[in-house]
Amino acid sequence: MLTKDSVNAKLGEVKYPGFEKDIVTFGFVKDIDVKDENVFVEVEIVSSSKEVGDELKANITQAIESIGAKRVDVVVKQPKPPVEKSNSQSGKNIAPHVKNFVMVSSGKGGVGKTTTTVNLAIALASQGKKVGLLDADIYGPNIPRMMGVVDINPEIVGSKVKPIVAYGVEMMSMGSLMEGGQSLIWRGAMVMKAIEQLLRDILWSDLDVLFIDMPPGTGDAQLTLAQSVPVTTGICVTTPQQVALDDTERSLDMFQKLHIPIAGIMENMSGFICPDTNKEYDIFGKGTTKPLAEKFGTIVIGEIPIEPAIREGGDAGKPVVFFNPQSETAKRYQASASKLWEIIEKINEEGGVSNESIQPTVGLNGGASACSTAKPSSGCGH
Repeated sequence: MLTKDSVNAKLGEVKYPGFEKDIVTFGFVKDIDVKDENVFVEVEIVSSSKEVGDELKANITQAIESIGAKRVDVVVKQPKPPVEKSNSQSGKNIAPHVKNFVMVSSGKGGVGKTTTTVNLAIALASQGKKVGLLDADIYGPNIPRMMGVVDINPEIVGSKVKPIVAYGVEMMSMGSLMEGGQSLIWRGAMVMKAIEQLLRDILWSDLDVLFIDMPPGTGDAQLTLAQSVPVTTGICVTTPQQVALDDTERSLDMFQKLHIPIAGIMENMSGFICPDTNKEYDIFGKGTTKPLAEKFGTIVIGEIPIEPAIREGGDAGKPVVFFNPQSETAKRYQASASKLWEIIEKINEEGGVSNESIQPTVGLNGGASACSTAKPSSGCGH
């Protein structure tokens, strides 16, 4: 005959998944009800994992059926899983003195990502923020030239490197640490290590924000960064053409999979301003990024036109925001920087979850890719 005592004794043989102790010893059994050959069991556990709950329910059912129960009803109460909003507040951080990290990415090259990063950084610095600029585009480090410091060697202090300061921004790039024109024929693991060193071994001051200019695409560099520091937000740079937007969608999807809040999309080459008439022409199209932004629940943070001054400033190391602040392009960069800072403040107010939830996995081609798993609950380690 089934009794509460016989059921409780059998539950004492049911191990908590992953542990040697049973659920009775842990104190997880909260209620037992026996009516004839029908048994009701309620347990309350500390894990929010659905897999743990399902395994425990199956094990309890099997155990009670083995002592003659015809019907077993099991209720497993669990805490709600954490809501993964971002990786911006906790987890691994190898540069804890930097308050905010902004990843600037693009799905493909040639869309003006580095030009955008440089001018946004200078614009935010001109608005009174302490700003750093890390060139993580290991294979194509163009920021030293655009910042006018291509011939400046950084100062070594012990085992650390001081960033180069230009236009009110602290800057470091692999291009400043190697001979000009030298190629880097590196595998992904070396690129990942280099990015970690650029974050850890550079004497960044207590920055309000560090802009990180990423290589194009969605590979090792992006995953390494997301696992090394709590990225506050991401910006995706694109041009209006559909071929660029296709790759931009992949970058936005990457931000979501890495739990990085998307600040917005910068639509670069959005119109052409004729220097003779100041009239704007939509030679590549304009406004095509808005439907994509809506799809990912974000905004177009800025529409930057083509102006000869941008190209000239980039080649000469004289960024348009600093040297031509009254230009239409500079004004739009300033507006975008202000909007970006408002978004950063909002993200920090809302908080986020750990970047320890971001784990590397192996893709179909054997290369590294990213997946995210829920952060374990406290208590018994599950």
